[in-house]
Amino acid sequence: MGLPTKYLGKDEVIIRHMHSHVKELFLAIILGILLIIAVVAAFVFLPESVNPWGPWVVVGLAVILAILKVFIPWLKWITDTYTITSRRIITRTGIIAKNGHDIPLARISNVAYEHDLIDRIFGCGTLILETSADNPLRLHDIPKVEQVHVELTELLFNNDQHYDREIDY
Repeated sequence: MGLPTKYLGKDEVIIRHMHSHVKELFLAIILGILLIIAVVAAFVFLPESVNPWGPWVVVGLAVILAILKVFIPWLKWITDTYTITSRRIITRTGIIAKNGHDIPLARISNVAYEHDLIDRIFGCGTLILETSADNPLRLHDIPKVEQVHVELTELLFNNDQHYDREIDY
């Protein structure tokens, strides 16, 4: 699901809409699996002396931890988006209260990227957008960062090109 077209200007086209790389959820997924194992183990291995309330205490704690450490990070990941259009870069963050930041492409003076060994394994990296007025905007864990870097430099330095497609990650 991309940015709604009602937020686009006249003749503005979405080039790419993306979330940060799913590697951000790696620890949450591992914790979710461990919580499921803990609940199953509680029902199987807890002594009869703590039945029937013992396993249900474990379930209650697991649900609370799952909400705080699995569901909320997933919800944050799903609601934080980056959109590149033919005119600007749009960032949106927040679960309940939304925050947004738009940078016109005309204000961007340099586009760079970084990725360490782990980022290279997962195929992501940090995109760095420099403007003359502000500190660089760092977009972390961008999937296929090298491809996004090429697309942005083409947008910035080849204004002749018109995009008529949207890529959604």
